Parts: sequence; C-alpha cells; structure tokens
Amino acid sequence: MIPSDKREQHSLIADNTICIQSELATLRRLTNMITFYDTHAHLDYPDYAEDLPGVIARAQAAGITKIISIGTDLESSARAIKLSEEYPGVFAAVGWHPTNAYTAPEDLRPALRELARHPKVVAIGETGLDYYRLPSQQPGGNVADDEPYKQKQALIFNQQIEVAAEFGLNCVIHTRSSLEDTLTQMQPFTGRVRGVFHCFVDGPAAMERILNMNSLVSFTGIVTFKNAQLVRETVAAVPLRKFMLETDSPYLAPVPYRGKRCEPGYVKEISEFVAQVKGCSLEELSQATCAAAAEFFPKLK
Repeated sequence: MIPSDKREQHSLIADNTICIQSELATLRRLTNMITFYDTHAHLDYPDYAEDLPGVIARAQAAGITKIISIGTDLESSARAIKLSEEYPGVFAAVGWHPTNAYTAPEDLRPALRELARHPKVVAIGETGLDYYRLPSQQPGGNVADDEPYKQKQALIFNQQIEVAAEFGLNCVIHTRSSLEDTLTQMQPFTGRVRGVFHCFVDGPAAMERILNMNSLVSFTGIVTFKNAQLVRETVAAVPLRKFMLETDSPYLAPVPYRGKRCEPGYVKEISEFVAQVKGCSLEELSQATCAAAAEFFPKLK
C-alpha cells in the first residue's frame, strides 16, 4: 500500500504531467497553425477600451500574429505607439487622416518625425485624400469651401510622404472618390515611397495602375459582402504577394459578423474567403500576404 504522502506526490506528478502534455499539445497546435497579419486596425479607438487584452488574445488564438495599429492624428498615433510597447505583436503606423485635415497643424512634419523615430513605427499613415463627403455636401455647406478643403488634404498628404521618404518608410494610403489625385500626388515620390491602398474597393484596372507604381492594395471584410462583386473580381485578378489582408477594425466586420464590431481575429474569416476566390490554399495565402507585408513594412520584425 502506498503511503498517503507518496500518493499525494504521485498525484502532483500526474497533474504536472497532464499540464505539460496539454501545453505541448497547445504548442504543437500553434506551431502548425496557419498565421496571418492584420495590417490595418484602429486598436486605440474607444470601441476597445473595455476589453483590448481579450481582443488581442482572440486574435492570437485565431493565428493573427502581428497587428498594425493605425494613427489618424498625432494623439491617435501616440496611442498606437503606446499599444505597440504594451503588446509584442502590435506595431504602429503614425499619420494624419485626410478627413481630419482642418484640424491638422500647418506643418505636421516636426511632430511626425518625432513619432516616426520609434522602433515599432512601421509606416506613415493613415494618409491620403478623401473627396467622398466634401463641405458642400454637408448641411449648410458651400461649393466654395470644397477647394480649400482639398488643398489642405493635399498639403498634409505631401508632408507625410516627405517624412516617409526621410525615414525610409512607406505609406498607408486612404483614398475615397479621389484615386486620380492620389496617384498624381504620389508620382513624384516613385522609387522612394510605396503605398498600400488600404480597404481597396476599386476594380482590376485601378489595381493594375497601383501595382505599376510598385505599390500594393489591401482587402478587408468587404470582400465577403454580397454586393462586393467588383472587389472579388479585383481579388481574383491581383497577383499573390501584391496584396495584404486587414480588418480596418472596428469597422467592416466580415460575414458572418457583419454589422458587429470588427476585431483583428476576423482576418481568419477574411483569409478563408480570399483563398476561395483566389483558388489557392490557406498556406499559400499566408506565405504570400505575410511576405508582402514583411517586404513593405521593413521594421515589421
């Protein structure tokens, strides 16, 4: 008969063995898991104030190993950097969103340079041009206000491209109803600064123009929407390693979460849908999109 103290010792050893086996099984599962990146999320938004650690944990459990938190002004960019310091798998992009143009300082570059020096800042942005809701289309708006608004957007966009060129970084591009002007403004920086045209919803012809400038496109959960046939045509046409995947969290949750708060873990659903459209395996898609991101964001380590 085994003494009680020995039985307790054996029980502890058995329990520890079970824990170790469980951890090893989890490690093997994670090692074999197909991984992706979320190259565009807004983790600093108040939508995540109550449960960000859970959001990050769910993303990791879904195989999303790197997340880029995108700044939309100086304060948002600073918050993105802070999150990158708190979470190993989170990186930051710093910039000023075009729809915030009127609140931007006259010269954004000095403050942006300070932010861009951080080791986990991988890009400048979100920047670009947005003509979707011009002042004239707002209540009480005037057509005369549209041109100054466009000019201020162009000014801060150009300043951000300049900083990107100085620091050897690329740009996260927002363009809405403004593709022609966006491409024109980027043209002088060809060979020095590339752009990833995030949340891309235009057709294959526009995509080809972007790729011909050595820039990339990126797709969100929109690709899963019933009314997004044009986006799916572009996904089918774009070569592997010429695009990335993103959520644009907290927006644009893919089916079956459409209408709910989006989060980085949903890249899993986006990737499964994109793989079907591309006719490739998830392994191939993972290798291609992660390689594209690693090449585009040199500091994404």
